[in-house]
Amino acid sequence: MVNHEKIHLRQQLELLVVVFYLIYITEFLIRYYQYGTWQLAYKNISFEREAYANERDRGYLKQRSFWQFLKYIRSHNVSVK
Repeated sequence: MVNHEKIHLRQQLELLVVVFYLIYITEFLIRYYQYGTWQLAYKNISFEREAYANERDRGYLKQRSFWQFLKYIRSHNVSVK
């Protein structure tokens, strides 16, 4: 969980915090319209997808590329378990 939040901190730093939250909210609304439930919308936000996919890799932030979250915008959707 700590690494998950560290990934979010890196994302926020890259986007100067305010822009991060503007994109986060906008993407949530788009995903909510797309999937129809807040759970699926949340799980499919690119920032969350990157954090969940890499939260167990403690070395991830050392090798993470700048704006790596962009990779998760178009990749396959996540289902709620």
